[in-house]
Amino acid sequence: MMNKVINILQDNFVVSKVLLANYNKLKIKEKDLVVLIWLINSKDEVFNPQKISEDLNIDLPNVLEAIENLNNADLISINTSKKNGIIEEIVDLTNYYKKMAFLIINEDEKQEENKSNIYDNFEKEFGRTLSPIEYELISGWLENNSEEIILYALKEAVFNGVSNLKYIDKILYDWNKKGIKTKEDILNDKKKFKKEKENKEQLFDYDWLNDE
Repeated sequence: MMNKVINILQDNFVVSKVLLANYNKLKIKEKDLVVLIWLINSKDEVFNPQKISEDLNIDLPNVLEAIENLNNADLISINTSKKNGIIEEIVDLTNYYKKMAFLIINEDEKQEENKSNIYDNFEKEFGRTLSPIEYELISGWLENNSEEIILYALKEAVFNGVSNLKYIDKILYDWNKKGIKTKEDILNDKKKFKKEKENKEQLFDYDWLNDE
């Protein structure tokens, strides 16, 4: 029994992060996704819905419905092939891989576009062209910070009349140290700072000599 369980655990499916993040864009449901993952990981191209049903513990009608949905979404196709005089149904995943490649390329292009936009924001606020070193520093920020956080740090610097990246780098360092990752975190930190400041002011304004 132990060996059987271990074998099941070792027989893990490989699941693409891109697929998990974008399956909704492919217009398929969770059930269809599970069957698609099985097909991607199957070493046998021969279409065998009964085996899919047994391996995934999904009723055969539901498996066939998922296959139809995947076919309608133009992710797979079931083609016939003759081998050794025997006609077989073969699962073709070509369209799936084409669509995934398109999603990855499109995502990369969006990231490059966002990077371009963030550099434009800096140049607009600073009123000058960034130097190659400044481009490199901002690029480094993007590896560890969201674009939203970086632009808020820029806004903070401009508000304080400072237009250099060292100041912004210090802001980002302090925010990372505090665990600030989003706009909401920044606003909450400001509220906390304001409240602490008000409490201190009230403490110093208190008339200790006339306290009865």
